[in-house]
Amino acid sequence: MDWTRYRFVSLWSLPAPPDVVHAALERVDEYPLWWPQVKEVRGLDGTSAVVTVRSVLPYRLTFVARAVRRDPAAGVLEIAMSGDLVGWARWTVRGAGGGTLARYDQEVEVGKPLMRRLAVPGRPLFRANHRLMMRAGRRGLTARLQAV
Repeated sequence: MDWTRYRFVSLWSLPAPPDVVHAALERVDEYPLWWPQVKEVRGLDGTSAVVTVRSVLPYRLTFVARAVRRDPAAGVLEIAMSGDLVGWARWTVRGAGGGTLARYDQEVEVGKPLMRRLAVPGRPLFRANHRLMMRAGRRGLTARLQAV
């Protein structure tokens, strides 16, 4: 097992139609307004941005997110990541009941040297940190969608 590789899946039940959720998730520059752990998004061009995140643990991750798929009809947003995280992430948005189920898939390898050195003993903490970040993101987006 490569201890520096991670695969995450998160499911968010959200109180808005899929097209509204897709549009909100597509506006990455607005993530810091509703997702507390997304500290900064700095656009580079029309398809790339530098993203800095920090959750509970005392470290920041900075990576370049480059859009590789934007498909509103299929409800898919996918990025390639490079920097402290190397890999990809994908949102898949589907109608569910009166709202939306947003699925987040991510496969990354940690590039940050400290996290690589702490890969084995820190893995449970890194995974818990990610869960907390995703939980806060779901709460933040839910509140933002309800305010609209």
